[in-house]
Formats: sequence, C-alpha cells, structure tokens
Amino acid sequence: MTVRPLLGAAALSLLLAPAACGDSSAGSPPAGNDGRGPITVATGKDLTRTVQRLVAAWNDGHPKEKVRLVELPEDGDQARQQLVQNMQIKSDAYDVVRLDAVWTAEFAARRWILPLPDGLVDTSSFVPAALETGKYRGRLYAAPWLTGTGVLYYREDLLAGAGVKGPPKTWAELREDCAKVRRTPEGKGADCYAGQYGKYEGLTVNYSEAVQSAGGEVFDTSGRPKVNTPQAKAGLRFLVDGFRNGTIPQKAITFKEEEGRRAFQEGHLVFHRNWAYVYALAAEKDGSKVAGKFGVAPIPGEGGPGSGTLGGNNLAVSAFSKHQATARDFIAHIVGPAIQNEYGRAQSFPLSLAALYTDPEMIKRYPYLPVLRQGMDKARPRPVVVRYNEVSSAIQEHVTAALTGKEPVDQAAEDLQKALTTLAD
Repeated sequence: MTVRPLLGAAALSLLLAPAACGDSSAGSPPAGNDGRGPITVATGKDLTRTVQRLVAAWNDGHPKEKVRLVELPEDGDQARQQLVQNMQIKSDAYDVVRLDAVWTAEFAARRWILPLPDGLVDTSSFVPAALETGKYRGRLYAAPWLTGTGVLYYREDLLAGAGVKGPPKTWAELREDCAKVRRTPEGKGADCYAGQYGKYEGLTVNYSEAVQSAGGEVFDTSGRPKVNTPQAKAGLRFLVDGFRNGTIPQKAITFKEEEGRRAFQEGHLVFHRNWAYVYALAAEKDGSKVAGKFGVAPIPGEGGPGSGTLGGNNLAVSAFSKHQATARDFIAHIVGPAIQNEYGRAQSFPLSLAALYTDPEMIKRYPYLPVLRQGMDKARPRPVVVRYNEVSSAIQEHVTAALTGKEPVDQAAEDLQKALTTLAD
C-alpha cells in the first residue's frame, strides 16, 4: 500500500524540511474553477470493487455531479509519473487525485493541488499520524483516507505443527522458526520470508523498515541522512544476508505487493511482510489456500518488535479542476465517518478514522486491527520532501546493488550516504 499500496509521536521522526519554494514553472492555479458538475477521480486499483459501489451510491444522489473513476497503474512509481505528467500540462482530466502520503509536499509545493478549507473535514476524527501526512507547511492539502503500516503475516498452522508457540519478535527467531517448519512434512519446500524488493517504491519502504528495526534511521530529525551508521548497515545486512542464506527466496528480488501476496496466499511462504489489504484476500475461502490458517503480528526487528513505515493514501483537489466545489464535497463525503464505516466493513484496507480501530464489530471482523494500531504507534513516515522521488530513487539504486551482490554492504551504505547528503543540501 502502496498500500499501498497503505503509517504517534514517533511518526514525525523522519521529517525533512521541505524546500523553501515551490516550482515556479507550475504557475498559479487557474481562477474561476470553483464550479460544480461531473468529476473524475484518479485512484488506485480497486481490488475489492468497494469504491465503485460507494461511487455508484454517490452518483444516484448527485445526478448532475457524477463521479467517474480512473484507475492509475498498480506500480506506485508509474502512478506518480502519470499524475505528474497530467499536472505539468495543467490538464483538467482529473478533479480529485489519490496521492501516496509522501507525495503531498511535492504536489502542494508545485501548486498542483489546493489547500482544503478549514471545516471541510473533522480533523479530530482521524488517526493523528495519518492526518499529518496530508499537511504541507501546516496546512491540510490532502484528506487522509487510507493509512497503516507493514505487518507480518504468518502461517499459524505450520508454526503450530513445528512446535512454535507464536510469531517471531526478532529476525533470529524468524530464521529459527523457518528452519523448524521446513523440517516438518507440511513445511518441506516452503520459502521462509518475503517482503517487497523490486526496484520501486516498495523497496524504499522495506529498506527503511529494516533500518528502523535495527535501531537506526534513514534521516535524523534535522533532515540529515544517517544510512552509514552501524545500525543502518545492520538493517541492510539483514536483507542482503536473507537473499544469500535462503531466508528470502531469490525470486523475491522482483516482488512487489501483489507478487508477494499471491505467493503467501498460494501457500508458498511461511512469513510475509505486506499491508493490511492482504488480510481480506488471504481469508477468502474460495480463492486462498491459507484461509483460516494464518495470523498477523507486528514485523520483527533485530532485538525485538520492529518499526514499520507509515503508509497511506490521501485525497486532494487538482488545482486545474473546473469543478472544484464538487471535488471538495466528494472528498468530504468519502472520508466522512458514515462512508468510512461502510467502507471499513466491506474490505480490509486500514482507514484513517481513529474510531474504527477500537470498534468491537470491526475488530471481530478484522482481528488484525489492534496489531495494526500497535504497529502504527511505532511506525515512522518516509521523508516528507519536495524531492522525495529523487531520494527514493537513490535508495532503490544502492540497495538493489547490495541485494544483487554488485556492492558490499559497507560500500552501498557509503555511496547512499553521499547521494542522500547531496539531495538533502
């Protein structure tokens, strides 16, 4: 999630100072576009088809302001590129855009999205960390919709069969548990663990989580990179060693969210790091081989439970929309309590409404919610910077070099430190 693709106080620890000014080439938003009428919403792939149903209900009640959904590419980098190209030519093709939490600063600084008016949404109703991801320079530009952090899916049946009494809390326990499972007839041939290691945004997330889970940080609170520290290198080494010693299967070097989900759902993985959306799909009795056989836990770390990356998707109004009044109303509608409650009961994407995480009915339906909220309290966001895409690309480049054996861990960490220092200056 990501959640996608889909994040307390610790959530601000990786913030970088945004650039001092926006992109002057973008120009000011066009005037006189605060109109009403049909709108187009650019969003991610609706795997559960729930959003389409919610939009159909809106359209029934707003025949002159109907919403048309346009699904962006599944790959987060490709989705961003499509949105950026649209904004650069000041196209009015999209009225509402669904942004990854880390894109807010870039889109706001370049004046591609508009600040939301005070009172449009009840900001006190959201998970605080999720709300912060929609802000730029103290103003709310994007309403939080989906949120969450990475969790560990594990095969309860295989662990029980191997005499293991619960999910691992450390990386060493994860490796030991896999070895025990593989010695059983049921676990013979199973792959141990996988996250997302393809050369895309998911790799940045998984690397950040490994660094944080080893006690390190990608950037410190003043915005300086810290990827060449012993702790940061320990996080990278966990991933590199995982590919070398077979903890992580070689084929996972191309895994994105869906490839990993399918591998776990088809019974090929003992442990899998992914977002909460996987829960409902893996629990489907007709389409999953692990339905009723898996559990969810916080991701493990070097010396105890790890620290996930804060994910999420937010909704913003395009500065080039001709029907901005309708766009704002639709955003307020879709992130409001009534619709979030309905949406939350229909699928397992974790939503931004705080009350859903303590709702007994929701917890009964999705038992992972307390685990997810526990993980969100320890999670950290990716760096919030206008040049975030360059930061992420640098991480992907050097981490991939380490994972594929082209660079030793120490060299990759040193090279990445130099690259990020240049981008942070």
